Amino acid sequence: MKYSLLALIAMMAATAVPAVGSAQEADLFAGIELTDCRISAGRGFPGIKARCGTFWRPQNPASPDSPRLELNVAVVPALSLEPAPDPFVPIAGGPGQGSIEFYASYAAAFEKVRRDRDILLLDQRGTGNSAALDCATGDEIIGGQFSLEQTLADTRDCLDALPHDPRFFTTSIAVQDLEALRETLGYPQLNLYGVSYGTRVAQHFLRRYPSSTRSVILDGVVPPQLALGPAIALEAQKALDAIFARCAGSPPCNERFPGLRESFAALRRELAERSVTVHLPHPVHGTQESLEFGDAELAGALRLLSYHPNTVALLPLLIEQAAGGNYALLAAQFLAAADRMSEALSLGMHHAIVCTEDAPFFAGEAVTQEELESTYIGPVQVEALEAICSIWPAGVLDDGFKAPVASAKPVLLLSGEADPVTPPHFAVLALVDLENARHLTGKKQGHGQAARGCMPDIIGRFVASAAIDDLREGCFERVFAMPFFLDFSGPSP
Repeated sequence: MKYSLLALIAMMAATAVPAVGSAQEADLFAGIELTDCRISAGRGFPGIKARCGTFWRPQNPASPDSPRLELNVAVVPALSLEPAPDPFVPIAGGPGQGSIEFYASYAAAFEKVRRDRDILLLDQRGTGNSAALDCATGDEIIGGQFSLEQTLADTRDCLDALPHDPRFFTTSIAVQDLEALRETLGYPQLNLYGVSYGTRVAQHFLRRYPSSTRSVILDGVVPPQLALGPAIALEAQKALDAIFARCAGSPPCNERFPGLRESFAALRRELAERSVTVHLPHPVHGTQESLEFGDAELAGALRLLSYHPNTVALLPLLIEQAAGGNYALLAAQFLAAADRMSEALSLGMHHAIVCTEDAPFFAGEAVTQEELESTYIGPVQVEALEAICSIWPAGVLDDGFKAPVASAKPVLLLSGEADPVTPPHFAVLALVDLENARHLTGKKQGHGQAARGCMPDIIGRFVASAAIDDLREGCFERVFAMPFFLDFSGPSP
């Protein structure tokens, strides 16, 4: 699989695998031995004190005698000496990112919740340190030499190397793990937070275990009835078009970058006809690199840059530089994004999800080849996923999995107006049968709202009350969006 394609199909950028500290004062907490540890977002990041342990689960829950899996659990204790009985459960995106790593990266967004509640973390099976389904990426793929034949060969190699049966690594099985963990630890109910793909997990847990659910937050909503894949290129193109329109509507940006849309179109045509060799130090580890930078690498860099308003602010300047022959800046962004994706995502788990829950339903999305070819990503992502899933075994899928969730439980849905992968209208699809829900949209915001502006306060109030009223969400109307950079000295006034 092409290294840039991993960046294209990733739904959530991440950092590194959490580091678990040495055991101290082991205790037996409701059947799971928890020991003092520290979880972290990677080297150079501060550790967070927690209690970590192993939760043993059958590979196939329907067959208790099947091989056992070690699932990684962490509990970050509440700050209160008398915490509420129902913990807060962050669920990471991807699919393929571990939730412990995700929480360590975004812990500050959930500190208001942690005042009164434990943070319960479970690396979903197949991710992080929970029987990860990792697949190696060959040097020739990292170099950008993508082909259908290579994709199929790499997929077969990945399947042959997996230590576990991927049919039992789907969302339908993952929610069973979480419910079993809740029962084992004795929590009466859970407050769920899912981001991106994690919203799919949270919605299905609510569907299957409503009495175990107190409240739900869906951040960057993936509606159950949508097959993710064909729409990704279309939504990414809409987001890029909106960036061009925003620049054109800003006098300083329009004056500095006239004809930005046309410059980008010319850059795409040039790189589609002939890639360029870029020599540069790797932006993460500093080694000298030679990268063949073409239209696929350009797409990988732009898609990940469009996730957040701070990196969106750089796009006109980076495009102008590349159109003028300075490809190193965008190439560095591609390398950094690809490095993050390869470190953070378990590719086999990603395939286990997509090939059961999405690819079989692509035909129902009614996206034409012509529409895909009109986008800057193009059809390569869908074609690669279809090739992978043609030989990947389909896994467990619960009845009714693709139907909208019907519930009267309190649900808070969060969207970014400029989200290139889960735009606000996705949340509208998920809302159809939710009777007690509220949808908030951040202006000019991208993918994931939890850490933006006053959203940690809103989340804290929602979880405390489990009610959709009196959230005092007016502050979210004023969330800052970085102005466009006109040069390398910083953004415009």
